[in-house]
Amino acid sequence: MDYRIEHDSMGEVRVPSDRLWAAQTQRSHENFEIGVGVETMPMEIVHAFGVLKKAAAITNNKLRPEKMTDRKLEAIKAACDEVMSGQLNDHFPLVVWQTGSGTQSNMNTNEVIANRGNQILGEKLLHPNDDVNMSQSSNDTFPTAMHIAAILSLENKLIPAANTLIETFKRLEQENEGIVKSGRTHLQDATPITFTQEISGWRSSLERDVELIKRSLEPLYELALGGTAVGTGLNAPKGFGETVAAEVAAITGKPFVTAVNKFHALTSKDELVFAHGAIKALACDMMKIANDVRWLASGPRDGLGEIFIPENEPGSSIMPGKVNPTQCEAVTMVAVQVMGNDVAVGMAASQGNFELNVFMPVCIYNFLQSSRLLAEAIMSFNKNCAVGIKANKEKMHHNLHNSLMLVTALNPYIGYENAAKTAKKAFKDNISLKEACVELGFLTAERFDEVFHPEQMV
Repeated sequence: MDYRIEHDSMGEVRVPSDRLWAAQTQRSHENFEIGVGVETMPMEIVHAFGVLKKAAAITNNKLRPEKMTDRKLEAIKAACDEVMSGQLNDHFPLVVWQTGSGTQSNMNTNEVIANRGNQILGEKLLHPNDDVNMSQSSNDTFPTAMHIAAILSLENKLIPAANTLIETFKRLEQENEGIVKSGRTHLQDATPITFTQEISGWRSSLERDVELIKRSLEPLYELALGGTAVGTGLNAPKGFGETVAAEVAAITGKPFVTAVNKFHALTSKDELVFAHGAIKALACDMMKIANDVRWLASGPRDGLGEIFIPENEPGSSIMPGKVNPTQCEAVTMVAVQVMGNDVAVGMAASQGNFELNVFMPVCIYNFLQSSRLLAEAIMSFNKNCAVGIKANKEKMHHNLHNSLMLVTALNPYIGYENAAKTAKKAFKDNISLKEACVELGFLTAERFDEVFHPEQMV
């Protein structure tokens, strides 16, 4: 491999010739061999850095045109556009497990944009610190990238995924109107419901989760940019925070604003904790829905068997013909991962020491993993399972009329205790509720037929 010599304040460093990063990135790459190639900084953060560096250059050009000249600006903007589009992803090798402020990822971005901008210009005009990082610090850029990435992930991926599944459930509700089945509580038989009512519970849960996620967005629109090193705004021109937030909003189409208190913005991650709590709520409901689906589809002969789900692949290497609810299993595993990530996000957010949080990379790594995995799991579950759910009407009818909890309909006529005796006798003697009720002398056969209508119990 060919190398070139780059330097920083600590001296010279060898850097691969075909890479756009420079000395500080290379030092980090060599000093933190932890999860290399596996747990690299999320590309959502890299792309968010492209957004904020472009916004910062535009703002500096407005407020400090003598330093951020039009020529420098155009080169930085062009390089940032390539970062934002993903064209330069291969030039961001750093791992999550680095400095807790994300300084090295900020410098990775500065170096790549400076070197790529210089390539575009055909001369060495841009400096990573003096130009690309002008009016900024790692301490305000990294939390800004965190908020930008979080917003884009939630609004562009997770919420649309949940809404897609909501629409599928709405269709299933319409298609299954009028089907009555046995309800279940404590995994035991309960009084009847309609299949549409059951599906509506799934749909409503997701709608509430989307509402909760949307409520968590507003605090995330506040950006730390402008606080620089400790929140005072040292070395940033007056009005930088407000102007750069407006530029970020213009680039992303999202209503970003400058944080009211930069000391809070640099050290507290409560906005991400709050938003991840909403993500976890969605994961909890997806766990419940996926479990309901696989229970209802269990069988095909020895389980509940009340619904059919798509058969996507063989389920066993030894049992021919076996098909498993694999999409449900994938969703539930993702839900477990999200719940675990919630602990990591919360713990990381608690590590704001004085004027800076120093667990930011691990915080946003887990946050973005949760959002990304859950969005993809929901879309996979929708495409490969939910859209193909079909009611097994015959099995639902059989289970409904075989349920002892239909006896609840007799409470107004024979009383709770007599109804309990009826149910227990029916179960013990393996006879119908009607037979048990008549044998016990609580109702005549004719009167039983008059009052006993399971389909009206919903």
